[in-house]
Amino acid sequence: MKVLETDRLRLRRLTVDDAEFILRLMNEPSFLRFIGDKGVRILDEARKYILNGQVASYEKFGFGLFLTELKDTGVPIGTCGLVKRETLDDVDVGFAFLPEFWKQGYAFESASAVMTWARNTLGLKRIVAITDPDNDASMKLLEKLGLRFERMIKLSEDAPEVKLFTPFS
Repeated sequence: MKVLETDRLRLRRLTVDDAEFILRLMNEPSFLRFIGDKGVRILDEARKYILNGQVASYEKFGFGLFLTELKDTGVPIGTCGLVKRETLDDVDVGFAFLPEFWKQGYAFESASAVMTWARNTLGLKRIVAITDPDNDASMKLLEKLGLRFERMIKLSEDAPEVKLFTPFS
């Protein structure tokens, strides 16, 4: 189901048919380093991640991470969307792209569209973001999106610290 469209991209809900792509994305060295190891190693685990994570989020909140694909070819290039975490008061914008699609403006294009959609369609007043302290590219993108570093936080007691970015006042 298509959710958003930009000049170059289409964002749609993930389905179990996207398991091969999710398996590849979640095992990219950059994903493992900056986002984390979700323990997805085989197609069945990718399907479960989609169903228990994103499909459940769509049903509960009306949003989640969306498959981001090139509009002209339908080639999947990453995910972008909104995440509601138990340990954060606000919804956060998240994205992950295959390395061959970095530095082409796709993350900014999709995240901008998601944030506009979240405000205008979902009525969200405040959207935040988190990132690994070493992920310079994501930090620059978050600043370009109008967010600024506020403080370091832990999403759980045993989790490593991440940077919390919030809207400019």
